[in-house]
Amino acid sequence: MAADEPNPTDARTPPLAPLPDHQDVQTRWWQDLWRRHSHITTPLRTRGLPCDIEFGLSAYIVRVSLPDDSYLIISPPQDPPSDRRPGDPEGWIATREDPDDETVFEVIYDSLPPDDPSAPHRPEARHSGSTQPLIEAIDHRLAQLGLLPHPALPHQAPHVAPALPEARGAHATPHRVPRHVYGDALRNLTDRVNTAESPADAAALLHQILEPTEGLLAQLGEFFEAAGEKAKEAEEDDGFDLSYDLADAAAEIRNLSEVLHVAEDRMRALTPLAPALRPPSTPANASPLPPRVLPPASPKAAPPARRTP
Repeated sequence: MAADEPNPTDARTPPLAPLPDHQDVQTRWWQDLWRRHSHITTPLRTRGLPCDIEFGLSAYIVRVSLPDDSYLIISPPQDPPSDRRPGDPEGWIATREDPDDETVFEVIYDSLPPDDPSAPHRPEARHSGSTQPLIEAIDHRLAQLGLLPHPALPHQAPHVAPALPEARGAHATPHRVPRHVYGDALRNLTDRVNTAESPADAAALLHQILEPTEGLLAQLGEFFEAAGEKAKEAEEDDGFDLSYDLADAAAEIRNLSEVLHVAEDRMRALTPLAPALRPPSTPANASPLPPRVLPPASPKAAPPARRTP
């Protein structure tokens, strides 16, 4: 978890709020809970809000510290408890409370299913366990209260790849195999890393992947989360099982983003290699040296004839 330390040197992106300071942070069970809730904690920590994972009445909750010493509780269903995996409940409720002022209590967001099926559904209920509307509601309310340390970066609409141009005069066939435009784009980024002239150039490319809200990993986590929600719409057992697998994939990707969030600055801090020294080259207009000619071997003298007595 050491790689999760905040980075104060990045002028473009506010540093993540620090991890909690308690001994559970080093335990595997807490780290697994943190990973399962990273789709909530990472956006809030990007906004400068420290987060922690605690046990509520019957399930784990996210506790968010606010600058005025009040706090947010982001909770799954507690009574009755959710029977789904931590970090992927049927809905979320976010409340603001103050331990020293009982008059401070408000519900900021509530997408929990109603206890009474006949009761009218709240507007947030249509989002069920999706986290993006939850984060947006928290952003809006904390900005109103002046309790948002770092304003959220503007959310951009999803980038839709343009249609591939057809060859002039060609007719589209119904069974035409599409190109992998997203894989091609990432392959192009990999080629640019391979040909980068300095660590700083490579760091700029890492930023495209690791930026915590708009980078490729962040958007990939959103993609798998959306795919999981789509799988639930089938209302089949396998659809729910698939949604759990996709939610786990989203959590793993977000955890990877947290682990690597300082990689960009570590890359930028590397010293470029100095060019290797080469022997002075021969001028282009210099005439080449003539080939060395070895002298001919001298003939051996014949041995003197033996004189007979």
